[in-house]
Amino acid sequence: MSRQLDTGPPTPVQLAGRRCILSLDRPRIMGVLNVTPDSFYAGSRQVALDDALRQGVRLAAEGADLIDVGGESTRPGAAAVDLAAELERVVPVIERLAREVDCPLSVDTNKSQVAAAAVAAGADFVNDISGLQFDPGMAAAVAQSGAGLFLMHTRGRPRSMQQDTGYSDLLGEIIAYLKAAVTQAVTAGISEQRLAIDPGIGFGKSAEGNLEILRRLKELHCLGRPLLLGTSRKSFIGRALGLDNPADRLAGTLATVSLGVAAGAQIFRVHDVKPAREAALMAWAICHQQMP
Repeated sequence: MSRQLDTGPPTPVQLAGRRCILSLDRPRIMGVLNVTPDSFYAGSRQVALDDALRQGVRLAAEGADLIDVGGESTRPGAAAVDLAAELERVVPVIERLAREVDCPLSVDTNKSQVAAAAVAAGADFVNDISGLQFDPGMAAAVAQSGAGLFLMHTRGRPRSMQQDTGYSDLLGEIIAYLKAAVTQAVTAGISEQRLAIDPGIGFGKSAEGNLEILRRLKELHCLGRPLLLGTSRKSFIGRALGLDNPADRLAGTLATVSLGVAAGAQIFRVHDVKPAREAALMAWAICHQQMP
C-alpha cells in the first residue's frame, strides 16, 4: 500500500481552461515560449514566427503539459511593450501553434485586449503577472472568454519592481494579495475551478525573500487553489550559487522544482521541459512512495 508523505493541506486535483481540463494528479510542466527580443535568458528568445513554432513543437515533444506564450519581457527593469506590438508577436504564434501541438496554450500578458485575442486564437489560459492589478478590464475579459487564469503576486511593474523589496511580513502580504485577486476574479464571474495562484518568485522580492517563499511554500495552500511556481534560471539562483549567466542555472532550477513538488506545488513554469519534468516526477515518486 502506498503512503503519501505530508505535503500540506489538500489542493484541487484539476484546473479548468477554456477548452480543456488540466489534471493535477501529478506535477505539470509549463514550457516557456518567449516571443521577445529581450527576455533575461537568451536561450528562450524566439522572435521570428517560424522559430517560435519550432520551439513550441519542441517543448511539446519534450513533455510540456502546457505552453506559456509571452510577447512582453517581464524581467526586472524591462520596458513596457505597446498593445499593437504585443498582439503582433503572440496572436500568430498561438493561432499556428494551437494547430500543431496537443497540449493547451497559455498567454503570458497583463493586457486584457491581448488576453481576449489570444484566447480567441486558441489559448486556454491567461497568465497575468499582475494578479488583475495592471488592467482594470482583465477580469471581465477572462470571464467572458471562458479561459483559466493564473494569478501572480508582484509589487510594482517590471521596470521598477526591484526598487522596493522590503516586507514586514512577506508571506502574509503575498497571501492577502492573492486572496484579494481570487475574490476579484470570482466576483467578475470566473469560477474558482479556473483559478490558480503564483507567489511571484523574482517579482518585487529580494534574493533572500525568494528563498523564504520557497522555504514556506506550503503556507500558500491556505488559499485552496492550485499553485504555479516559476523559478526557472532566475537571478536568486545565480546569487545563491555564484552564477552570473542564466545559462548556467539549470541545476539550481531543478533543485527548486524538486523542493516545490515536496511542498505541494503542482505546476512548474520552466525553460527546460525535459529535465524539469524528470526532476518533478522523481520528486513526486519519492514524496508519494509510488510511481507516477
